[in-house]
This record gives sequence, C-alpha cells and structure tokens, in this order.
Amino acid sequence: MTTSLSLTLSQKVRSLKPSSTVAVSSRALELQRAGVDIISMAVGEPDFDTPPHVIMAAKAALDAGKTRYTAVNGIPELREAIAAKLQRENALTYPPDAVTVTSGGKQALFNALFALLDPGDEVLIPSPYWVSYPEMVSFAGGVPVAVSTTPESGYQLDVDVLRAAITPRTKIIMLNSPGNPTGAVFPESTLRAVAALAQEKDLLIITDEMYEHIVYDAEQTSIARFAPERTLTVNGASKAYAMTGWRIGYAAGPLPLIKAMNAIQGQSTSNANSIAQWAAVAAITDSSAFIERSRAAFRQRRDRIVAGLNGLGLETPTPQGAFYVLTDSTPIRADELEAARLILDEARVAVVPGTDFAAPGRVRLSYATSLEKIEEVLERLKMLLDSR
Repeated sequence: MTTSLSLTLSQKVRSLKPSSTVAVSSRALELQRAGVDIISMAVGEPDFDTPPHVIMAAKAALDAGKTRYTAVNGIPELREAIAAKLQRENALTYPPDAVTVTSGGKQALFNALFALLDPGDEVLIPSPYWVSYPEMVSFAGGVPVAVSTTPESGYQLDVDVLRAAITPRTKIIMLNSPGNPTGAVFPESTLRAVAALAQEKDLLIITDEMYEHIVYDAEQTSIARFAPERTLTVNGASKAYAMTGWRIGYAAGPLPLIKAMNAIQGQSTSNANSIAQWAAVAAITDSSAFIERSRAAFRQRRDRIVAGLNGLGLETPTPQGAFYVLTDSTPIRADELEAARLILDEARVAVVPGTDFAAPGRVRLSYATSLEKIEEVLERLKMLLDSR
C-alpha cells in the first residue's frame, strides 16, 4: 500500500512571485495556439537575427570540437575579449580574472546578490524597476527598497531621494541604465553623485548595463569609472547582439566578489554553454556595424510608437534608451492589470501591466518589433479606445 507524498515547498519558493512578463507571454501564446491573431509587445527580445559572423563562429567552434566543459568563469578568450571591450568602450580597466561569464545577465545578478547579502540587508532600487530585481533580492535574503522616480522627470534618479532611503541596513545600490521598463539613461552628473554617496556611506553598487548600446538621445556612462573598487558591472550578449537564446552574460568588478560569484556558480550551474561562449567572442570583438543598424531601427520604432500612443491620449514619456515605453493605461482602465487584460482580450495586443514594475496605472510595451506591427498595434488600440 502506498501513501501520497506530503510535499511542502520551501518558504523561499512559496514567497517567490512569478514574472508578470512570462505570465502575459504565456497567455498570449495560448491565444495564438487557439488561432487568435495576437501581436505581442510583451517580451524584450530584438526581432533581428543573430549576426552572421557570430553564427559562423559558433559553427567553427562546433567543427573544432569545442563542446566540453570550460572553466567555471568562462573561457580565457572570452574573458579577455570582455576586458578589452570594457577598456575600449567603457574606459574600465579589469584583468581577465576580474571578469566572470554566466548563463545570461540574470545569473550574474543572482550570483552577486547571493554572494553579498545577509538576511535583512537592504538593496536600494530606483523604481519603476525590472520585475526580477526585488524578487532576486528577496530570494537571496535581502530586503528590496524602492526609490521612486517620476514620469514627469523622464524617470531620472533624484540623488537626494536616494540618500533619504539609506538606513543602517543598506548595503547595495542597484542601478539599471538604460533602464527597463523606463528607458531612462542616467547622466554622468547623477552617476558621479551616486558614486560619491556610495563612497560616503560605504555602500556597494551593482549596475546592470545590458542595454548600453541601445541609447538614442543621451550618452551612456558606466558608473564604475567613478567608484571601480565598489562597483560590479553586469552586462551580456542578449540585447546588443540579438543573442537572447544564447544565454551569455558577464560581470566585472572587485576580484574578491568575482571569486565568490565563481564559487557559487561552481556549485550550481558550472560554466555557461561552451559554443555560445565562442560565439560571444566574435560578437563582443566585432559587431559595431550591427549595433549601429539595430539602434537606428529601434530609434525609428521608438519615435513612431511614442508619437502614436500620445496621439491616442495615452501619455507616454520618450525613452532615451532600451526598447520599451511605459504608457498611461488609465484611459482604458484605472487598474493596470485590468487594462492589460482588456488590451489582450479585446485589442489582441499583449502588453505587460506595470504592477510588478512598481508602475501603477501604466503598461509596458516593447517596440522590439517591426514598424508594420507597431502601426497595427496603434490601430487596434485606437479601436479599443473608440469603443469605450
């Protein structure tokens, strides 16, 4: 006679919130499988193919039999390429041993937070923020603390507001510039002030610069230039090189922290995909022409969707970077969850409610899609608004 298993999941897992981005995308896929014509503006994924020279590098690696385990922190050739890129593009000097390669930027952030946080340590996060930041902090035992920004300022960070949020338990300031979901790019003056504040209060900085090459009306600056000894810079291949599925991220920073992150990775996933690492060497070394073409396309799309949404009466600040807009959804419904549901079910457009971004009354649209689809989305939203 057998008895059923009494399974009690850990408190950590039970407190983990599912990603609203994934939930919306899953619902949209269900409708698409049912034959409904859905246009997804939910997922932040470039619609371009991975550059041909990157694919050729992967094929060459396969042909050369480079399919075995690598060092936990990545192949030397990739870490050297990343170190050279950081010097060339960001004016940051790191030896290859101060660079670690991960399975996407998420793993770099995850490893860093687990390496740094003790229970109750606070992490300051400008909001609206990417949905995974507070969940990662909480999962690692820390306490996420939102530092509000406003659409009127273009979601720029007020350093005085940041200072006011510091308590004796504060350990980390987490930045994302260009930002998801806001598209805000923090200017050098703000970053210098944040770096000075971190020095004054003995805080660490984690900066997520995944969208650094997708900048339009601003200049991207790495905060590690101003506080290298207390800054971890996180980046990856996903957005700039259209390599989302290849899952290559990386981080560079103080060597003791990088070693701790390597130890965590050695006991969890071990190395990132070997073939993807060789592909990333080619991407990071020589993709300037691809970056320029994709940025020009994103700029054109941004200009059209911002003008179109504002023309419909859906107030939308102009983002300086990345490929998202945060749109006022209250003309559709006061509650952003209900607004997102109506947009999906009636306009057949998948958007992400601002709830988990700490952006009430707003929805996020990704314009990493064609101009033709953007025009169709604007037409569908117009029909929805006209029917209200």
